[in-house]
Amino acid sequence: MLIFKNVTLTLTRDLRTLVEDFSFSLQHEMKVALIGEEGNGKSTLLKAVAEPESLREYMEVEGEIITAGEVVGYLPQVLSEAVLTQTTAGYLSHTVNSSELDYTYYYSLLREIGFPEDRIADDIRLGDLSGGEKIKFQLLCEMLRYPSVLLLDEPSNDLDMESVGWLESFIESSKIPVMFVSHDELLLERCANTIIHLEQLMRKRRPKYTVARLSYPDYVQGRDERIAKQTQLAQKEREEYDAKMERYRQIYQRVHHEQKSVSRQDPSVAKNLKDKMRSVKSMGKRFEREKEQMTQRPDFEESIAVRFEDSISIPHGKVVLDLDLDVLRVAHRILGGNIRLKVVGPEKVCILGPNGAGKTTLLRNIIAELKKKGIRFGYMPQEYSEMMDPKQNAIEFLTVTGTKEEHTKVRTYLGSMNFTAEEMYHPILELSGGQRAKLYFSKMILEEAEVLVLDEPTRNLSPLSGPEIRAALREFGGSIIAVSHDRRFVMEVFDRVMLLEKDGLRQASAVQWGDINQERRG
Repeated sequence: MLIFKNVTLTLTRDLRTLVEDFSFSLQHEMKVALIGEEGNGKSTLLKAVAEPESLREYMEVEGEIITAGEVVGYLPQVLSEAVLTQTTAGYLSHTVNSSELDYTYYYSLLREIGFPEDRIADDIRLGDLSGGEKIKFQLLCEMLRYPSVLLLDEPSNDLDMESVGWLESFIESSKIPVMFVSHDELLLERCANTIIHLEQLMRKRRPKYTVARLSYPDYVQGRDERIAKQTQLAQKEREEYDAKMERYRQIYQRVHHEQKSVSRQDPSVAKNLKDKMRSVKSMGKRFEREKEQMTQRPDFEESIAVRFEDSISIPHGKVVLDLDLDVLRVAHRILGGNIRLKVVGPEKVCILGPNGAGKTTLLRNIIAELKKKGIRFGYMPQEYSEMMDPKQNAIEFLTVTGTKEEHTKVRTYLGSMNFTAEEMYHPILELSGGQRAKLYFSKMILEEAEVLVLDEPTRNLSPLSGPEIRAALREFGGSIIAVSHDRRFVMEVFDRVMLLEKDGLRQASAVQWGDINQERRG
């Protein structure tokens, strides 16, 4: 059993506490979803169990984490450069002793996970794998260790829809306890039977955690209802209190005025007014005590504020992209061909496809075409490091002109994305995956891009931020060309869904995204 006893996680740079006095035991057949906004400590809590040494440079861990007798399987959100340079064959042999390998189980897992055996070789590095292939390969290696506890940090990242469906079944049917972080709301809804919600209140000055033995939909609905009910009750009591205080002030001012006006030659009247003032003051003290007992406005972490400029608008009928690509290749490897894609403003198009089909490579070709046309576009890559200097801070990443006005605008916008003043100056390297995603969204908004090219844009965003992001993109006046396997994102944002195959692009059918279409029709 995995046990947390009074665990506190504190950032050493800011002396800001992410998690305070956290106690919890992961019990048999629990499927625990860790939720919360980006940077609230979800991934850090998993690392504190599986890779505590990786936190020593920037995080102080207090309390006790008991894993005695457990084999902890762990899928990190991001692989280190040292791991990415290893070959797949070398990584597997390092993870699992070949002399103890049960080949019947090994081949069963290969089929179940859908990972090609020929991708395990001495000439293929982990860095050469697609995003989805990395996830599948890591999960294969971890399951061959026969874990008794499984920690998964964004396991659905980059998985194609078929693989996400498999992952859901895997988590649901798992006989060992699972603790996972995911942005995928459908995955949370279908798999979690316990919720741990990490929050940062008072502008990230006070941490709070909630443990609920509930499904994700029940937790969210209950939380929303509690917040609404408490807000309504607090507002009603505040209005009643204000009305009483207004009446009290009127009485106080009248008695005070009468005291000043009464003649000194009328001591009996003066005494009556003095007694009356004593009663009025006593009433005021009683009201103050009542104020202390009033229902407080609910203290909860607010979602991010995302909004693209209303001025961005591409006319209907304007051709944004007319791509004609005979061969789709990466390096010397041919992935497919006969690609034809026409996008007319303000159309929103999502591209689906199995892992390794070349979706990211296709987006890079699309970007090249947009550059030729001189269209103002914004790009959010799947691998954030592709366009980020890890030594830069958030403000530097978003700065173009360096003017005082721009600096103020950038800081204001980062604040709306729930960055604290300190986090704005942290190196990007120290920010969470979700915070880096927010930086890309901020950059596209501040640069007023007309076309957004997005590669798995919601992959690291909190499910609580997801509705805000989807609403903003749905209302965006320009065009969007995206790759995503986030089913709710695809369902709510896009006008057209295409499937990338070896012989080209074609309209995706209900077979490829059936459960999404089913929800939409329902």
